[in-house]
Amino acid sequence: MCWMCHARITWSARRGFLRAAAAAAGATALAPAWSQVQVGPPSALRSLVPAAQLESAASQQYAQLLAEAHRKGALAPSDHPQLRRLRAVAQRLIPHALPWNERARQWRWEVNLIASKQINAFCMPGGKIAFFTGILDQLQLDEDEAAMVMGHEMAHALREHARSRIAKTQATGLGLSLGAQLLGLGDLGRLAADLGTQLLSLKFSREDETEADLVGLELAARGAYDPRASVSLWQKMMAVSGSSGLEFLSTHPSGPNRIRDLEANIPKVEALYEQALRSN
Repeated sequence: MCWMCHARITWSARRGFLRAAAAAAGATALAPAWSQVQVGPPSALRSLVPAAQLESAASQQYAQLLAEAHRKGALAPSDHPQLRRLRAVAQRLIPHALPWNERARQWRWEVNLIASKQINAFCMPGGKIAFFTGILDQLQLDEDEAAMVMGHEMAHALREHARSRIAKTQATGLGLSLGAQLLGLGDLGRLAADLGTQLLSLKFSREDETEADLVGLELAARGAYDPRASVSLWQKMMAVSGSSGLEFLSTHPSGPNRIRDLEANIPKVEALYEQALRSN
């Protein structure tokens, strides 16, 4: 086959796939009209991976992770002081999550703490949150900084970044066959379940990270956490960026640009923070 023919066929397949993706996306959820930070619409490709199946896969993987931590004696008990503080933070942030994603109404939020030197934290699709003690202890996070981490991770889940990244990864290899599955000719639910094991190792794009920073900043401010802590958090991250075991930065790269973006957006949410302080 000549290369020009191959190119035409490849483009045709890609165009057909993108049309299928657009049709599947339907109405995409924008940022809430009253939001102070500005983010764009979610990727249309996310609709190629069923949210319910991915959330189910995430729940199963989360349960397995907790079971393994419990077996090793690393799962913090409910009365652990650090876990109690994290759950208190979550109680203040979760009420502000729903406007960012209607699916959050169905989520069974969980927050757990795992003893590990890893500097890491995550929120899986469906609201499954975990912190490792390393990120609290080695960075000596105060409550406001911990809220920034949690808000950031919750934002990844609310904006469905994992769902989008998985869809984009699979789209590259599957082309039109994925579009055919979308139309009922295959089992995308099984695909989502099979890919659930990748959730902890996904690397988000720079755009995803910026969205998570900004949405997380607003969530935390509405929860009465000082938005300036977002800057001190990432300053601490940069200070230890050469340390071993810094899993968080393998999927959440830091840098001066990130801090500048946050500094530029802090004034947008300061009034929310002050109002939340008065309400508490």
